[in-house]
Amino acid sequence: MTHPLNPNVAATFAPPVMEARRWLQGVTHPVDRPLINVSQAAPVDSPPLGLRQALADAALNNPDAHLYGAVLGLQALRSEIAAQWSLAYNGTIDANQVAITQGCNQAFCAVMSTLAAAGDEVILPTPWYFNHKMWLDMQGVGTVPLATGPGLIPDAREAARLITAQTRAIVLVSPNNPGGAEYPAQTLADFRDLARKHKIALIIDETYRDFDSRDGRPHDLFCDPDWADTFIHLYSFSKTYRLTGHRVGAVIAGADRMAEIEKFLDTVAICPSQLGQIGALWGMQNLTDWVAAERTEILARRAAMQSGFHALPDWKLLGCGAYFAYVEHPFAMASDALCKQLVRDASLLMLPGTMFQPQGNSDGKRQIRIAFANADVAGIAEMFRRLSAFRP
Repeated sequence: MTHPLNPNVAATFAPPVMEARRWLQGVTHPVDRPLINVSQAAPVDSPPLGLRQALADAALNNPDAHLYGAVLGLQALRSEIAAQWSLAYNGTIDANQVAITQGCNQAFCAVMSTLAAAGDEVILPTPWYFNHKMWLDMQGVGTVPLATGPGLIPDAREAARLITAQTRAIVLVSPNNPGGAEYPAQTLADFRDLARKHKIALIIDETYRDFDSRDGRPHDLFCDPDWADTFIHLYSFSKTYRLTGHRVGAVIAGADRMAEIEKFLDTVAICPSQLGQIGALWGMQNLTDWVAAERTEILARRAAMQSGFHALPDWKLLGCGAYFAYVEHPFAMASDALCKQLVRDASLLMLPGTMFQPQGNSDGKRQIRIAFANADVAGIAEMFRRLSAFRP
């Protein structure tokens, strides 16, 4: 390459899912052993018919669907989120505290751009969501790993030891990607109190909120009338309504921060996808029962994962929830090499823990993430049959 290259971008690792897909090149799977792809947490089925019809109608009959819209998103969608979230979390959220983004990854990037500059630090529990780490690396922001305890639950007391004058935020994901852990409400409250004490931000990515196994609100942070001084909430419509290709996410934060987020979004995207927003709004207004049924199905798959690993005592289930199981394998080889062999010898595509841990971390070499949302109960049973028969 003859042109200059940003050293931060050059030093950032390659997208893990794309790397894993390259492992499939040149591999032929037997007819009686088709590939089971549990590498990516994205639904592959189309949205339900009613939502697709709403998208088609908007594309055909709504001229505004093809024009630039407001930088912070469709006002009707922002208002709907504010109303539904206020009810669900027993809090007070105003539409001017909501921004719509091109997916939850962009929501994270937008928020982080308002919080941290090169040389600052952000605390991420490990195992972490690799796209969070990638963005921080590209911006020259230091990532401070916070090891998690039993059940992959982080501890605010351990995080307190990592805070320095350069710390700008703590980022949590619940239900967790990659670990599947559902963080207790008290854990989140403890982190909120810690962040408030040190005048830093607490960012919680709740992309998988709709598949939480617990009934009722997952935390009380929005019940606090002063929530906006510390707490920033991220969300995605991609999984809930199968809108991955339409890229619709959301940020809920203080109105003063929205003015800063607007600068980023206007520069990067100008506005979020109009059709995607129309689809998300239609889904919020019409698909409550359908989403509940989807949650029931995901919980059934979670139960199948838990049962399957119970029958494989040499494997250790570290966390399981929403779309993910995070496991410790029993073999002497490192997980990245193991996952490549599983593609060839068992027609299973999984992601190694080395993709979710700091470089050189020994834990990652023993760990694997399994994204089971696209494998039904029968597919999960076949996956366990292959794991049981596998010998490296």
